[in-house]
Amino acid sequence: MIVLERLTKRFQVNGDVKTVASDINAVFPTGKSVALLGRNGAGKSTLLQIIAGTTMPSAGKVWSDGSISWPVGFQGSFHNDMTGLQNIRFVARIYGVDTDALTAFVEDFAELGGHFYLPLRTYSAGMRSRLAFGLSMGIRFDTYLVDEVTSVGDAGFRLKSEQLFMERMEQSGAIVVSHSMELMKRICTMGAVLEGGILTWYDDVNAAIAQHLKNMA
Repeated sequence: MIVLERLTKRFQVNGDVKTVASDINAVFPTGKSVALLGRNGAGKSTLLQIIAGTTMPSAGKVWSDGSISWPVGFQGSFHNDMTGLQNIRFVARIYGVDTDALTAFVEDFAELGGHFYLPLRTYSAGMRSRLAFGLSMGIRFDTYLVDEVTSVGDAGFRLKSEQLFMERMEQSGAIVVSHSMELMKRICTMGAVLEGGILTWYDDVNAAIAQHLKNMA
């Protein structure tokens, strides 16, 4: 499980203070897929980054009794002058996983052909996203943090990505941010709505979606 204890996050924006998380207490249970909903700018991606440990909260803490992924599809650790292959091997060594197995998995999944052996500075945005998603799914975590990445690529690749994600969910949980309510209904069972810095928990994802749509009306 992932526990948020009195979590607060504030930003200075043009001299004003913006609060995206205000004294949040929540428990994300192990092995469940949770839809994280909220209007644009509500702070969903920031909350994922705090849970991942890449952004620090202003107050409070996050703790977990299992492994948590970086935000799925995150490309910040990639080096533009290294090839796709070299980047994957580098991350494999950092996480202590089988280098050959991970590179074989990502090469097959990302469908980059010869570009897998070229520097990332030659990649399109879509190619980088496919490499990043394959890398994220190639390492097993107890909880995956997902921010819109199953939308990359053509229809066939999106279906392939969603199928792989569902396979991972047979043994793991997830916190998912997406603008697609239909996708949320397919891959999540629970939901949490972030509105005005307050996180409200729902055991039924449909109830969470209904509240989110009401907030947006």
